[in-house]
Amino acid sequence: MPAPQDRPERWGATSEGAVDRYVLANGEGMRVGILTYGGIVQSVEAPDRTGATANVVLGFDRLRGYVDNPGPYFGALIGRYGNRIARGRFTLDGAGYELPINNGPNSLHGGAAGFDKRIWSATRTEDTVELRLISPDGDQGYPGTLTVTVRYTLTGGNALRIDYEATTDAPTVVNLTNHSYFNLGGEGSGDIYGHRVRLHAGHFTPVGADLIPTGELRPVAGTPMDFREPVAVGERIRTGDEQLSHAGGYDHNWVLDSSDGALTTAAEVSDPVSGRTLTVSTTEPGLQFYSGNFLDGTMIGTSGRLYRQGDGLALETQHFPDSPNQAAFPSTVLRPGETYRSTTVWQFGVSAG
Repeated sequence: MPAPQDRPERWGATSEGAVDRYVLANGEGMRVGILTYGGIVQSVEAPDRTGATANVVLGFDRLRGYVDNPGPYFGALIGRYGNRIARGRFTLDGAGYELPINNGPNSLHGGAAGFDKRIWSATRTEDTVELRLISPDGDQGYPGTLTVTVRYTLTGGNALRIDYEATTDAPTVVNLTNHSYFNLGGEGSGDIYGHRVRLHAGHFTPVGADLIPTGELRPVAGTPMDFREPVAVGERIRTGDEQLSHAGGYDHNWVLDSSDGALTTAAEVSDPVSGRTLTVSTTEPGLQFYSGNFLDGTMIGTSGRLYRQGDGLALETQHFPDSPNQAAFPSTVLRPGETYRSTTVWQFGVSAG
């Protein structure tokens, strides 16, 4: 395995301080760039079936791109609560809490100043970058001081493993994830509608027009949400289905078949052109599949090309949206003395052709 990069690259600064970029590399042709700003996965260089490498995650080549364009959450660590909380309100142990409203009538991805906009402290070993953040009591309206550690580990087998841990000094809710957008043809190469996706989920959580789950766990059978066998992203995205209309495409939570906390396969993606594949495994009970519906051609990515609708897809491993207000959903409550733990693995590979 290549020797570790002894010093991170200074990538600029925000009002909070300096921002560094760490690079992990292995002997199999992969390189991963990680920023201390937002814990962002800035690049993932992976080989195709011919051995040629390309960056397969969307993002920017300068810090200013992330600061000026926070809305897509490219590559960022999301917290305290990934996804939406209805009306920015929830009740815990009889006490009510108010969160910032930053997505229509709702709170999204931890609020207007979530973990994606913080500078994380970092240490590294040969194959791991460990990030740490302390979120004080009342941060974005959430109770309790939350101490978070996230470890990115690049293996010799072309897998990027993400391990999350968190503890609190008062009852709170936690739902951490990473918001990378993938294009296995290479970022900036065009849309992902030809990518074939398989989701290991027989149910999903339908949403209303405000993109908040209705509380139902609906079978995918007979709907455009059925990805139990590989289906091209674009095959059914314009069918006029009400759920797709609400979100402008796919932007829904799937209820994974295996939800016992074991690390199991959640999703598989393949690009027939490049031959690159991605398998996502997780300990989480849900996965948000988002087809890049709100990319609008106003942002220039790492390659110098515009990002338009459908130019990347996100696979956010998670607990379900709005769980603090949905008693039937798996709990996201974390209490003192407990440790939140979650693992997600992105396994990159190639198909034969």
